[in-house]
Parts: sequence; structure tokens; C-alpha cells
Amino acid sequence: QVQLVESGGGLVQGGDSLRVSCAASGRSFNWFAMGWFRQATGTERAFVAAMTPNGGRIYYADNVQGRFTISRDNAKNTVYLQMNSLKPEDTATYYCAAGPRLGQRTDDYKSWGQGIQVTVSS
Repeated sequence: QVQLVESGGGLVQGGDSLRVSCAASGRSFNWFAMGWFRQATGTERAFVAAMTPNGGRIYYADNVQGRFTISRDNAKNTVYLQMNSLKPEDTATYYCAAGPRLGQRTDDYKSWGQGIQVTVSS
């Protein structure tokens, strides 16, 4: 297992940018595929972005493609989600996750952070 802690959320205006981070501890971070998911009030947790341990493959959800960028620094055991051109519909709790393989389903990931709130005002 790996322990994950998100940071960097907050309240921003529509059109602004924000970067959330996820620091990992425990087992070797660079073994794991890393993903970001989000959950808005009253909805199911939804896939946002994910990448392989070496960054060779990256997936994005259609509704964030071109606006969000996932990246990782294996030396710092940290994964990032850079969010640009934010919209009110991006408001959600954002979760990072670690798993043995790249995927877009919650079942693909075994370790989860506690989540961090991102609120985008109109």
C-alpha cells in the first residue's frame, strides 16, 4: 500500500488555473500508475486523468482534455494535476489514487487519498 495526501485545492473564479498535488509515502511510488478522480455532490466518482509510472501513457477524460495536465515527479514521490481554464462544472472533491495498472475505473486503483475540495465560482 501507499499513503496519499492531496494539497493545493481551494476557491477560484471561472477561467482561473489551479494545481493540486498528491504526495505519496510508503511503498515505492514509481511502481504505481497514478490517477486523479473527482466527485461532485450527489454524483459518482469520475475519472479525470491517469498516467503510467514512467509517464509513457496518459489518459484524460473528454471533458478535461486540453485543459488539465497530469504529471509526476518520481524523485519527489508526487503527482500533480494542473487545471487551466476552470469552469464551475469542475467544482468537486478531487482524489488521487495509486494502482498496479493504468486505468479509468475506480476499481483499477488500490490506494486513495482523502480528497481535496476545488470550487470554481462563475
